[in-house]
Amino acid sequence: MQCFGIDIVVDVKLEMLALPDITHPTHAQARQCTHDRLPLRIENFGFRHDIDHHSRHIARLPGLYQRVAPWPKADASAEVTREEGNAVQIVHLGQSCLLVETGAVRLLLDPGIYSSGLEQLTDLDAILVTHQHPDHLDLDRLPALLAANPAADLVVDSGSVPMLVKAGIPHRMVSPGQRLELGGTPIEVIGGAHGVIHPDIPVVPNNGYLIDGDGGTVLHPGDSLDPPGRPVDLLLLPTVAPWLKISEAVDYLRTVAPALAVPIHQAILAKPEKYYGLFRELRPAGTDLQIAVPGESLKL
Repeated sequence: MQCFGIDIVVDVKLEMLALPDITHPTHAQARQCTHDRLPLRIENFGFRHDIDHHSRHIARLPGLYQRVAPWPKADASAEVTREEGNAVQIVHLGQSCLLVETGAVRLLLDPGIYSSGLEQLTDLDAILVTHQHPDHLDLDRLPALLAANPAADLVVDSGSVPMLVKAGIPHRMVSPGQRLELGGTPIEVIGGAHGVIHPDIPVVPNNGYLIDGDGGTVLHPGDSLDPPGRPVDLLLLPTVAPWLKISEAVDYLRTVAPALAVPIHQAILAKPEKYYGLFRELRPAGTDLQIAVPGESLKL
């Protein structure tokens, strides 16, 4: 691409290509090009607004390029207290770790190594683990979590059992096709196998959990894209992983077509906003998408 100086006439189409990427350097360097994200300026169409002043232009961009609020850091010191009422509420604690409250039961799903605030959790009725990978099951912190929640059942997939037996941690194994009830809340186990990372890497078991609260149905699929086979009010949507392409995540979102989707499993992304924008742009009609602020309650 031909390089330009700073004070030039720039074609509008070229400017629009520069708009979506809104992190321009403050000072231009010699011999930079437009694709190097220079501050650009339209000079010949009757207006002289600096393209870097994005507040004037962002509303004109298609949904794919609208900025989504950056994922904030969780406050690990914040205490997540028990909520009352029938509304389903969730708190995202990082990666695939979610606190889910139905009004009748207080559940923690996938407390892994990227989770924050586990030390402050109390009054749990159960801890559900989808599979054995450390970003979903942190064996080092699990004993303290169970000690702080002595009434909580630890419900796991078959692949996690050998690790827990070796660690001497009591647990209850469930498999896809089973139904259980925790605190009066029905839970259906779906799935069976983790998504394929590579043909040379063995596929481990994976449980998805379909939680039927009075205020709505929540699906945590773990690391799999198994459809639930029935309507879902809230889908906890895997965003990025070695086993997952963005096109597959979008297709899964469209297949499940929930009333609300909340992206999870995003910890390895430096800037997940691009993925959230794609979900917003490509979601099915009738599906809302919300970003759960870590440590804050989101009601269904």
